[in-house]
Amino acid sequence: MTAQNEVRRVVAAIDQDVRARVLGSLARRFGDLDLAEDMLQEALAQALRTWPERGVPAVPEAWLHTTAKRKALDVVRREAVLARKLAELRIQEERHETAPAGAVPDDRLGLFFACCHPVLAPEDRVALTLRFLAGLSTAEVAHALLVPVPTMQQRIVRAKKRIRTLGVTFESPRPEELPARLRGVQRVIYLLYAEGFARSAGSEHIRDDLTTEAIRLARVLRELMPSTTEVIGLLALLVLTEARRPARTGPDGQPVPLSDQQRTLWRADLVREGVQLAEVAAAGPEPGAYSIQAAIAAVHAEAASFEETDWAQIVVLYRLLSAHEPNPVVQLGAAVALGRAHGPAVGLERLDELAVEPTLDRYRPFHVARATTLAELGEVERASRAYQRALELPGNDAEDRFLLAALAGLDESMGP
Repeated sequence: MTAQNEVRRVVAAIDQDVRARVLGSLARRFGDLDLAEDMLQEALAQALRTWPERGVPAVPEAWLHTTAKRKALDVVRREAVLARKLAELRIQEERHETAPAGAVPDDRLGLFFACCHPVLAPEDRVALTLRFLAGLSTAEVAHALLVPVPTMQQRIVRAKKRIRTLGVTFESPRPEELPARLRGVQRVIYLLYAEGFARSAGSEHIRDDLTTEAIRLARVLRELMPSTTEVIGLLALLVLTEARRPARTGPDGQPVPLSDQQRTLWRADLVREGVQLAEVAAAGPEPGAYSIQAAIAAVHAEAASFEETDWAQIVVLYRLLSAHEPNPVVQLGAAVALGRAHGPAVGLERLDELAVEPTLDRYRPFHVARATTLAELGEVERASRAYQRALELPGNDAEDRFLLAALAGLDESMGP
């Protein structure tokens, strides 16, 4: 392999976490997300030019950060507002050097709080943080927020323009500012885990690096705000979901439905921890959406088998959850639980009522739920159409193979 090809391989292998850290650090220092993004790209381009001759540095991330910072300073020096810009940078550096006691102890989590600035609309805060600091692609962010990609592109452009116009900086907020930004940060962590739990694209079904990082951030958040009910609830939910990880994919990498998972593979230590956290959250003041979802996950975790799951209790919990989060995805979960508690015909009736919701029509799990329910009722042709619709929507390759196998099984049952 030539030096050029080797460098290209190394640069391509620099993961989104590294890029997000460099980008976040630049954005915080210069207060300009567009500048930070442009300079990171220029640093990557320079790496492709210089590393073949000089060799790959021992710490590529540090090299990228230093190079991008120098390039950004060059841009600032060329601007007509040089004096003002440099003065602002000096002030930001001094603030960073004298960060108040009690500030966010984790640099990445601090950047999440910084990006979830109250001047931005709630959805824009989440979108920007996922895209630039969590390292997800625009398509992945669009999938996470259940909107078309062009809509997400417009939202990101609008949010970046607002940041420039208002001169928003990316400083880690003071302790008293954290509560106002907490909801956005929690949602970012939740959606980061969700993308790792079931990827919206790619060859593998799960991205363990994303789920691991989301749980790490949730633990840091709990250390930062130990008595906040929903912080405990979020951690409980992620831990209980992660407990099922060893059983969630088969030897071929395809997803294994909850009903078919071998529960002896579930991590008992995480189940215990998650159930304890869920109980604490449920007993805390004002349990919200994450605490209720954690309670649902705990019901699943405590069931000896899928058949022994207390679906009636889950239906009640979904009713409570709907009062906090009356969104289509929650309604889908409630419909599935209703079908398990009262029979597939009841579940299908509710699913068919939800079919007019445009968001769910673009959501693969909705059509998979319909296909599964229809198959249980023996409506093979309708189930086949539902699987075909699911395959038209975004999803990873491992999931595609699972759905194709399910569809082939239906076709076989229909006969010649």
